[in-house]
Amino acid sequence: MARTKLSRLFPIIAASAGVLALSACGSGGTTNAASSSTPSTTASPTTSASATTAASSPSSSTPAATPPAQPADNGLCKAGDVTLSLGQGDAGAGSVYRPLLIKNKSAKPCEIQGFPGVSYVAGNDGHQVGKDAFREGTKGNAVKLNPGQTAVADIQFVNVQNFDPGTCQPTAVKGLRIYLPQETASNFVPTDGTACASTKIPGNQLSVKTVHTS
Repeated sequence: MARTKLSRLFPIIAASAGVLALSACGSGGTTNAASSSTPSTTASPTTSASATTAASSPSSSTPAATPPAQPADNGLCKAGDVTLSLGQGDAGAGSVYRPLLIKNKSAKPCEIQGFPGVSYVAGNDGHQVGKDAFREGTKGNAVKLNPGQTAVADIQFVNVQNFDPGTCQPTAVKGLRIYLPQETASNFVPTDGTACASTKIPGNQLSVKTVHTS
């Protein structure tokens, strides 16, 4: 009877042992798989990243743009330093002589010497009419103008009615364009009148003398 019970229990024990063996094998396989799937940590190349950053950054040694040099103050009277006007005139033979008054309106002294550039202008665009004024006489001495002081340049205005109209081509003008000696900017002096548009008239419709003290 006891032998019969042992014979029945033997298969159960053997089966249980097999299950335990399989469980042990399965557990070992799972552990190995988990270990092999863990990603390895690799250090990033910091040297190459720094080099890339340095290459892409603008150089701090780039020179700044140099501002244009300002023109030196040579002490000469400029267009913006003065106000210009025409004084009362004296009639001559077929002409009128009027002084061009050049007043220093700035806060500093300036100097002027020589012949102003003078011409008639007309229209809204201020285009020149006829030739520039003829320079009469010799260049005078330099004139120093303190603030508020005035210098003079005498201008001769010829009566253009003395010229043949066909040659003169009479044109209404609005005034004079004036360039101070050695100056590239101009001033405008209003004056109504008539001028010859032609540059082929015999003689000069405008003449100017050197600047002198008033």
